[in-house]
Amino acid sequence: MLISIKSIKWLPAAIVLLSVVAMLWHGPVLQLPHYHEFADQRVWLGIPHAADVLSNLGFALVAALAGDQLFVRRRYARSAAALPAFSLLCLIVFLTAVVSAYYHLAPDDARLFWDRMAIALASACLICGVRADAKPGMTPHRALLELMLGLILAVASVLWWRHSADLRPYLLLQLWTVLLVIVWQGIWQADHRIRRWFNAAIACYLLAKLAEMADHTILSLSTCVSGHSLKHLIAAGAAACIFYGLRQACANPVR
Repeated sequence: MLISIKSIKWLPAAIVLLSVVAMLWHGPVLQLPHYHEFADQRVWLGIPHAADVLSNLGFALVAALAGDQLFVRRRYARSAAALPAFSLLCLIVFLTAVVSAYYHLAPDDARLFWDRMAIALASACLICGVRADAKPGMTPHRALLELMLGLILAVASVLWWRHSADLRPYLLLQLWTVLLVIVWQGIWQADHRIRRWFNAAIACYLLAKLAEMADHTILSLSTCVSGHSLKHLIAAGAAACIFYGLRQACANPVR
């Protein structure tokens, strides 16, 4: 039985509106001056920043395993409406491994553009996939239109940063990914197996952000791994949680 949607149906819209107002009130959010100066500068086998580069292999591995389930074994069957978003998410997770490795070989804003583009597109796919999967009565046509709109907004958020140096739209997209996933799955009572693993993914995402902020501290304490390298591995774990949750709840091919 659905939670009383009438009483909370405006909660997602309120979240979006309040977050936009808060960002407008705050003013432009600029990238930190030394953003590209990561803690781990070690070279291995001729690869600069080797740990930060190679730790992206986790994304490629997760995407390969998920792709086998989605495309080869066709074991995602909960909602034909959500299949395009989750399939594209799988592809973008793989591309994230490529563009993030490319960025970390020689970090600068030009390369960071592609890294952030992949992250923004992945966020849009996740938001649209969850909405299409959880909302009762969502048609494939409506879901596809929403996915196209989400992708356009994702691209626009990164282009806005590139031309204005303002990170607000990009950060809003990531905030909505966390909050709207939780709210929509709660309102429409998504399958408990999916919710459990998606909550685990969100926890991994937040942990990855903490590791990113403690990049230098973690390397100085561990002497072997930096916070940013850990961020990549934990974020790959978040993607694994998402796809594993879908696999656990979906055992039959799409009909």
